[in-house]
This record gives sequence, structure tokens and C-alpha cells, in this order.
Amino acid sequence: MYAYMDFLERNWWVLLVRGIAAIVFGIAAFAWPAPTIAILVMLFGAYVLVDGVFGVVEAIRYRNRMDRWWVWLLEGALGIVVGALMLFMPGVTAYFLLMFIAFWAIFGGILRIVAAIQLRRAISGEWLLGLGGALSILFGVLLIAMPGAGILSLLWLIAIWAVLLGVVFIFLGLRLRKSGTARADKTRV
Repeated sequence: MYAYMDFLERNWWVLLVRGIAAIVFGIAAFAWPAPTIAILVMLFGAYVLVDGVFGVVEAIRYRNRMDRWWVWLLEGALGIVVGALMLFMPGVTAYFLLMFIAFWAIFGGILRIVAAIQLRRAISGEWLLGLGGALSILFGVLLIAMPGAGILSLLWLIAIWAVLLGVVFIFLGLRLRKSGTARADKTRV
């Protein structure tokens, strides 16, 4: 457990970068609400693909230091598959787009909640990771529950989710940075 905590504290900036990327994507979606479905698919597909690549690289890079690294590898691989499908098949129907995004968000949300539960004794503020997971699950469920929603509705849902998840990741990254600094100070004393 502590190896995982050390990993998170040393790599707090990864969550910060992921959070900033999510917020930038969300703001861009709010600012340009008129793009076609192909552009939406390409933008969101690129985001999901990049996020998945970061997840896979980090899981493989730190597999010897992390418990259950394969879970993070699986989440990243799912992101890569979904992102690639969205990039290379932009003509996919809105329904399939909704389902791809929904299941990716739900699965990632479940993994974040599980990680938060496992970290509850190791860090304070683990609820932020759980909150990010709950937001992802809620987002996925809303997409499944409203398959007939128009592209503009989908665009607003994606934008809101991206901004909220980005804010949560930024706060979690900064909290982990502070936690790592405090732990380093204790070990020097």
C-alpha cells in the first residue's frame, strides 16, 4: 500500500496534467458548441486516447512498485481502444458513441472508487478520488439513460463532466504533492 502511496506522491503532477487537460477540453466544448459529431468524436477521442496512453505508460513504468498495477493498465488500455475507435471511425452513430463513452466513464469511475477505498487509511482526502469516480459513473449512467439526447446535450454533459473531473484531479494532485512534501519532511527529521 505504501509503495502505491509513494508512487502517487512522486507523480502528483500526472493527476495535475490530466486535470488541466480535462478542464481545457471542457472549456473548448463550451466555447464551440456548434461542431459536428465528427469533430466532437475526434476531440473527445483524442482526449480519451491520450489519457489512456498516460495510464498505460504509468502502469507499465511503475508495475514493480505498485500493487494491482494491472487494474490501471486495464483502464488505460480501455481508454486507448475507445479513443482509437472514436478517432478512426468518426462516422459512428451517436448511439454507439454514447455507449462507448458511457461504459468507459463507468468502468473508470468504479476503478477510482475502489482505489479511494483502498487509500482511505493511507491519505487524507481520498474522498476526492472517490468523488471523481462517482462523477464518472454518474456521467456514464446519464448517457445510458438518455440515448436519444441530441449532440448539443451530449456536448454539454461531456463539457461539464470534463471540467468537474479536471478540478477534482487538480485538487487531488495538489493534495498528494502536499502529502509527499510533508512525509519527506518527517523522514528528514
